[in-house]
This record gives sequence, C-alpha cells and structure tokens, in this order.
Amino acid sequence: MTVRFGYTILYVPDVRETVAFYEAAFGMTLRFLHESGLYAELETGAVTLAFAGEEMAEMNGLGIRPQRKNDPAQAVEIALICDDPKSAWDRAVAAGALPLSPPQTKPWNQIVGYVRDLNGCLVELCSDMTNPN
Repeated sequence: MTVRFGYTILYVPDVRETVAFYEAAFGMTLRFLHESGLYAELETGAVTLAFAGEEMAEMNGLGIRPQRKNDPAQAVEIALICDDPKSAWDRAVAAGALPLSPPQTKPWNQIVGYVRDLNGCLVELCSDMTNPN
C-alpha cells in the first residue's frame, strides 16, 4: 500500500474571497474553482492547497470549528516556501495579512516569518531548507 500527501483543504467562510486574498497576498494563481463557488484549488506545486466553503463540511457530515481572524489561531499552519521571505511577508501584509512575526534567520539557518490570512489561518513564509541562504 502506498500513501502520499495530496491535499490540504481549509474550510473558509467565503471561497472566492479567500482565493482573491491568496492571489494578492502570496502571488498564487487559481487552478480550479467549482461553479458552485464552494471549492477551489490554487497552483501550489506538488501538494494542492484548496479551500472549501464551511457549508461543505456540513454537507460531508463533518463538525468543524471555524477559523476566524479574531479568534486564536488553530494549532496548524500553512508553510509557503519563498525565494525572498522578507519581500513575501511585506507583500502579504500590504494585501491585508495580519503581521505576527517578521522574517528572521533561525538557528538552523532558515528565514521564517509569520502572518495570519484574512480568515485567521496561520501562514509561515520561509526560505527553502533544501537550499538555505
């Protein structure tokens, strides 16, 4: 049996608004948007970052705790590898991301900064550890 990581799906209040934010804040592009507006995928490389409307969780029989920007962040983050984490952090903040921690060089020689997206999801903007600066 083979298992591989394929998707991260974030349940959000408004899929279209979230996609627009990720395009503006992180320069991502839309790969797919279902005509219902309840599901979308971004071009993110090997692993898919997707958004589903919170009502999709209910339709699938799932109980979720919705993420809200004024609530504490959930105990999960999205890590986005950037060529220039400082510029990426500045762009995200200019697009409306909540700044948490500006990019800093960590003891393991990775540059890491944190923001929260428009829904309150924790987003790490970091350099690539396969090619540390």
